[in-house]
Amino acid sequence: MPRIRKKSEKPAQKNRPAEVPPSAEAAIGQAEADVRSVMEKYDRESNTRQYAGVPKLLVRYALVFFALYCVAISLLFNWETRVKRASFVGFLVLLIFLIYPLRRGGGRVNRIPWYDVLLGAAGGGAYFYFVFNCSAIVSQGVKLTTPQVVLGAVGVLVTLEACRRSVGIPIVVVSSAFIVYGLTQKSVALSVYNLFYTTEGVIGVPVRACSTFIVLFVIFGAFLEKTGISQFFIDLANAVAGASTGGPAKVAVISSALCGMVSGSSVGNTVTTGSVTIPMMKKNGYRPEFAGAVEAAASTGGQIMPPIMGAAAFLMVEYTGYDYAYIASRAVLPAMLYFAGIFMAVHVEARRTGLRGLPREGLPDFFKLMLSRGYLLLPLVTLVILIMKVTMSMAAVVATATAIAVSLPRKDTRINAAKFFDALESGARSTLTVGVACAVAGVIACVITTTGIGSKLITLVVSLSGGQAMVAMFLTMITCIVLGMGVPTTANYVIMATTCAPILIKIGVAPLAAHMFVFYFGIVADITPPVALAAYAGSAIAGSRPMRTALNATSLAIAAFIVPYVFGLNPALLFVGTTGAQAILIAITSLIGIYGVASGMKGYSVAPMPMPLRIASVAAGLALIHPGLATDAVGILGIAGITLFLKLRGDGAAERQDSGV
Repeated sequence: MPRIRKKSEKPAQKNRPAEVPPSAEAAIGQAEADVRSVMEKYDRESNTRQYAGVPKLLVRYALVFFALYCVAISLLFNWETRVKRASFVGFLVLLIFLIYPLRRGGGRVNRIPWYDVLLGAAGGGAYFYFVFNCSAIVSQGVKLTTPQVVLGAVGVLVTLEACRRSVGIPIVVVSSAFIVYGLTQKSVALSVYNLFYTTEGVIGVPVRACSTFIVLFVIFGAFLEKTGISQFFIDLANAVAGASTGGPAKVAVISSALCGMVSGSSVGNTVTTGSVTIPMMKKNGYRPEFAGAVEAAASTGGQIMPPIMGAAAFLMVEYTGYDYAYIASRAVLPAMLYFAGIFMAVHVEARRTGLRGLPREGLPDFFKLMLSRGYLLLPLVTLVILIMKVTMSMAAVVATATAIAVSLPRKDTRINAAKFFDALESGARSTLTVGVACAVAGVIACVITTTGIGSKLITLVVSLSGGQAMVAMFLTMITCIVLGMGVPTTANYVIMATTCAPILIKIGVAPLAAHMFVFYFGIVADITPPVALAAYAGSAIAGSRPMRTALNATSLAIAAFIVPYVFGLNPALLFVGTTGAQAILIAITSLIGIYGVASGMKGYSVAPMPMPLRIASVAAGLALIHPGLATDAVGILGIAGITLFLKLRGDGAAERQDSGV
């Protein structure tokens, strides 16, 4: 989004008037209010309590302290692992009750109800009791005293309420159901011991990953945002695709892919970049439902885009045992196919409706843009290089330092003291939601581990599928979409990795392919009805019908519903067991295949396509996406034959003449 100068900042030029004209100031204020309203409605973490004056400063300092504390426990403090994790979650709980109100709307400014003080103290106190008595409790084993059982139960329940406030209801409902099931299998005392006092529950693997390195990547993303990289991505997308057929929608796809990769939030990215791209698309002639859908689908896809993948890539390292470089490199082609599908659907829609691009004279020049602001990409390049050579924590810290360094040459990108603390505050706020979601996801993982419900779920799915891989994958897909509704990226992956990935591995799917499969379908819940939060956020900006927008977004993201089945059945699409030449061939044929699918879905290639040709185009595209020389040959012949037939029929010329192009 365009940068808005704060009142406390000096004008960039001496001859520039210090005050914004009243009409422009009102327009800016209204635009900010509209964006904030949409965020509060569809993005739970934006619904925060309002502070002003000294209390606002105190909350700011508390968040900055928490960010610095996270850096310290990750890199400096050599504490016992349970002490680190419990203190991390304890601070999360305290800050969430300080910042997030009981319900939507923060109430009066600077007011914290007594019950929030009580809940924050009780929940945070339970964790810090564990911190200061860790050795004694560990030596007791399962023989907890009654007060310890009560404290543990309070800690778990308050954590669930903190998650409900900051993340949303769906993940709390799912975790509560698992807890209830766990209580039917174990005693209350043993359940509390497993959930609260061991490294299998709320302070389990997800919190370990979050407190060790995910928090550092979240802070890195906050610093990267302060350099103005989001506006650079939008300008870059305009320079690359703005003047092409249907340019504004292509700009939305490219910029949202780049911004979403860094932001780690489908809804947040839909609102921030969508406030710029959606009006641009509507002005160019795109239907409101289509404009909102393009932004939502592209922003959601940012979560599967390497190198960061919404921080899920780093959790995938924990759950699969593969190193980061291996996972990120094999996630590239599926992510490319996802965005290629949206990009081609946008292109076909523009060709079908005769939409032109933006005037070239009003767009940034690519080479001038790269020369003037291309250095903003250096932190990302540094991150990718270092993450393969040093620890992930160190890579994140060095990349953050690089972001600060590259911001210094230009005044408009420079991270000064105020922006430095803003970035720490923003990073800490984002960590609250990610961290508490990981803690609650740990509850689900704990119940699965300690009760054996995971093996029962696997047996049930395998039994229902009759041993057929496709049927088992379909049932797993439905489960992932349901469990992923309204759940943030990192917690989303944890839930899928513990509940659904083992099902696919059991039926013979390669481990990495299984984890990528469940991750993809957990993420697309953000655009899949009925709980399509990213699509609904896009519809609010576009002024379109929410359900129609969600259905359009689902259609645009068709690659996300096809590609996982392909690499689930044949991991060659993930470059598993392939040579360099085979990998290049797979990439080329898959991209052509996506074009065939997109054309068939939209009913237009070089000319309008009747239904039989649409079906044939989709079939040929699917054949090309599936790796194999025989299927590639069938797909190429099919798409070439369809294109030649349409050309010879002459409908392309007639269509252009009728549309006046």
